[in-house]
Amino acid sequence: MDSIVPCFDLNLYTEPNSSSTDIPKKITPKMEPIDEHTPFLTPTDHKIPSVPPPSELDVSSEFNRISELFRTTFAQRLQKNGEVAMLPDVDPNLGAIVPYNNPEAQVANAVILPRVGRKHDQRSSELVRVTDLRPEDYRCFRGRIRRTRLLFDSLRAFLVAQIEKGRNSLTPQRRLRVDLKVAQLMKKQGLWLYREKRIVGGIPGVSIGDVFFFRMELCVVGLHGQAQAGIDYVPASQSSNGEPVATSIVVSGGYEDDEDAGDVIIYTGHGGQDKHSRQVVHQKLECGNLALERSMHYGIEVRVVRGLKYEGTTHGKVYVYDGLYRVTDTWFDVGKSGFGVYKFKLVRLENQGRMGSVVLKFAESLRTLQLDALPKGYVSLDLSSKKENVPVFLFNEIDEDHEPLYYEYLTSTRFPLHVYDHGAKGIGCDCVGGCSDICSCANKNGGEFAYDLNGILVRGKSLIFECGPHCQCPPTCRNRVSQKGLRHRLEVFRSRETGWGARSLDLIQAGSFICEFTGIVLTHEQAQIFTMNGDSLVYPSRFPDRWAEWGDLSLIFSDYVRPVYPSIPPLDFAMDVSRMRNVACYMSHSSCPNVMVQLVLFDHKNISFPHLMLFAMENIPPMRELSLDYGMADEWTGKLSICN
Repeated sequence: MDSIVPCFDLNLYTEPNSSSTDIPKKITPKMEPIDEHTPFLTPTDHKIPSVPPPSELDVSSEFNRISELFRTTFAQRLQKNGEVAMLPDVDPNLGAIVPYNNPEAQVANAVILPRVGRKHDQRSSELVRVTDLRPEDYRCFRGRIRRTRLLFDSLRAFLVAQIEKGRNSLTPQRRLRVDLKVAQLMKKQGLWLYREKRIVGGIPGVSIGDVFFFRMELCVVGLHGQAQAGIDYVPASQSSNGEPVATSIVVSGGYEDDEDAGDVIIYTGHGGQDKHSRQVVHQKLECGNLALERSMHYGIEVRVVRGLKYEGTTHGKVYVYDGLYRVTDTWFDVGKSGFGVYKFKLVRLENQGRMGSVVLKFAESLRTLQLDALPKGYVSLDLSSKKENVPVFLFNEIDEDHEPLYYEYLTSTRFPLHVYDHGAKGIGCDCVGGCSDICSCANKNGGEFAYDLNGILVRGKSLIFECGPHCQCPPTCRNRVSQKGLRHRLEVFRSRETGWGARSLDLIQAGSFICEFTGIVLTHEQAQIFTMNGDSLVYPSRFPDRWAEWGDLSLIFSDYVRPVYPSIPPLDFAMDVSRMRNVACYMSHSSCPNVMVQLVLFDHKNISFPHLMLFAMENIPPMRELSLDYGMADEWTGKLSICN
């Protein structure tokens, strides 16, 4: 087993229970919502200064620091017990424990960081395990995962838009799987994560409940390295002793003998099926099947990803990461088709967060429940009083606070009358039968539409022009996305730890419109008077340019140029939300948000007073809190008390 670097204990890293109350309360504005699966987080940990963004982080030095931390703590403890020895010729950057008369242990404990920008034609066969992450380490990993997924999603939206325009040299065939092309381009640039080491256990930065729309995205982030096979493993050909080891599986109902009870899975091995997914021959104990059996023998946990049917997606399916399981039993059985199959019993490890597949099914069940059958805690079934296309729920099972009911719900921002004084002449297009590439509104966007045919934002811009009430195009025009209001069921909820927050009851795809951030617009002079009276105001100029991250393809195309058209002046106005507001006002602040602000014009042409439209920066699972980057928190202290 010399090719597999061993470790002493495979149970050093576990996700904390999601019900932990060690989460700091939000201040003004609401502080960053803590991921419920963040390891080893305590109230004092949250006060640690945040690390620089991944692009500014010295990856090499960070890698060495964590490795050295491992070597000087965990390794010394094992040395003291005489169980292992640290050999002097070991690469100090590895931070792994080399065996000393311990043939039963299989996997090294080491903390690694993804190396961005390097090409990897073949995955490493070396198994490592991530341990002892500090909160800031976890946030760094989470940031890298999010940035990689953001690139995947925005690159896919860009290529889809190019296909729709019919002039994409990269994908000449319209039926080409765009997600495959995206993965190929990212792999060519060395942007797939965790290629240097094969990780056993949780992938740093991937949280339980994360949802993926495409199987290839699992490969890109290192969660499951097989594009089609359900078992990911180190093959026997890459192991010096010829024994494969499994690291993850995908449970998608592809085998008729599978049994999925959530915490316990009876998983059917691979092989023996025809092109119609019918079992036609006996399975063999080889490849992935043997790898699962060896993982059971050595006590190595495996990651479980579930493929679920979900309406409204491109191919009617999504993939959800549900955490770590251990193979506890295996046997050979006669399947329903009369052929022999290998079965594996997997049991979910304790003290992990709630399974994402369970949350998805719960959120779907709310669609069909009668009003009197809704779970306890729903105070209002529609805060908007039917002003929105879909209801906005109010949920509070903590106390009797019903504060959101006291505000008038505002579906669209109210601007001063002088904003519309520029006149309507020339503001709309003349596309009676529907807009095309020569549409005047498209020309305002630089000669292209801002959205694809499914309403997904292609790339962020300083300002987007949509068709509006002065245009001749029909309401079904593809350039009328954000003005149509809500399409996803949102919920204002109260938490014992974090106060009021906002979340979705639906799965929101990256690049999708969520809602408008509404309020009563005040001029600079009016804002000064309101501030003197102590009223709470929102200052749009303080929202960072997160829109620039969506569609930034500079890592893929060397000639990529950040959109600079149109050039708009600084936003010199404030928004009063003290009496009239919408669900957006309850979104938390985060330095790594899942929602971004995109400025949009459609009902007037005064570029100094745009609408603040909110779009998803990543795939947002149901029941996950929505967050915005409000800018520097200290600038808002005392000025944005709307969230508490």
